[in-house]
Amino acid sequence: MKSRVKWVEGMTFLAQSNSGHSVVMDGNSGEKAPSPMELVLMAAGGCSSVDVVDGLKSAGQKITACEAQIDAERREQSPRLFTGANLHFVVTGYDLDESLVAKAVSDSLEKYCSVCLMLGKGVELTHSYEVVNA
Repeated sequence: MKSRVKWVEGMTFLAQSNSGHSVVMDGNSGEKAPSPMELVLMAAGGCSSVDVVDGLKSAGQKITACEAQIDAERREQSPRLFTGANLHFVVTGYDLDESLVAKAVSDSLEKYCSVCLMLGKGVELTHSYEVVNA
């Protein structure tokens, strides 16, 4: 897997993925676009959401929506690494089995999500969920 990041102007950068997609990043704390650190959190939420949705669909659950809400803390001093993060999943569907939702969320963060597993090497990651009946 490869990617490229080109400086555009000021503190704005254009990232291009190997699959041909582009994302603008802003080094000024997200003034014009997401900052690189915001993208890390978004990547964790996206990667985990794929696992949760796929796991629940594979288990025959009637899932209609899934939202990952990520809350993270960073160090005050440079380098401003993440020190902790919680991924809270709001899963909506019909007749959802709460134990299967709990397992899908847990398995994602502890076994399958590549982004979270990388972050977990230096960040205290926690997870939570809620089930909403549609």
